[in-house]
Amino acid sequence: MTDDADVARIRSEVEAGGPLHALVNNAGGAFGTESVEEAILEDWRAMFETNVLGTQRMIAALLPALREGSLERGSGDIVAVTSIAGHTVYPGGGGYNAAKHAQHALLGVLRLELGGEPLRVIEIAPGMVKTDFSLVRYRGDQAAADAVYAGVEHPLVADDIAEAIVHAVELPPHVDLDLVVVKPVAQSAVRVIHKGPLTPKR
Repeated sequence: MTDDADVARIRSEVEAGGPLHALVNNAGGAFGTESVEEAILEDWRAMFETNVLGTQRMIAALLPALREGSLERGSGDIVAVTSIAGHTVYPGGGGYNAAKHAQHALLGVLRLELGGEPLRVIEIAPGMVKTDFSLVRYRGDQAAADAVYAGVEHPLVADDIAEAIVHAVELPPHVDLDLVVVKPVAQSAVRVIHKGPLTPKR
């Protein structure tokens, strides 16, 4: 998603394969937890290149195919997997927060630009999901990554987010889920996470 030639190749392959009904922008990632003052700019560049510019490249390349597909299906879907980090900031999240806020803004502007067309812009904003996300953020430190999810009852997994995406795109063409925030029940807010069993209060 970060190489113009690769994006052009994808566009050619998609157009050769027939109409396109949905584009899911799922590339992303957080690198490091340094403060804004101590930011590693290469990490910030990588986060913006993937999360923001990668999303823009794919949308721009595939909009013609999505428009064509919308004629057949009644709607075309542009889905982007962002993060609750694009809506709430937290210490150590400077570069990732900035990139995800930018991605969220990009989608908002796109929705305005596509007004009047049968195209849905859907933002799926996950909270804590147990994948290799934390392992990447903590630069391969398995213990630090494991600590993020330790004690969390039923953390989300990638399949949960995939199910939310499928639900959004399978809704009738006139129904648009602009923003879907998906968190495990144990996560009340970005950094408010219950550890241990979930039990009713008495």
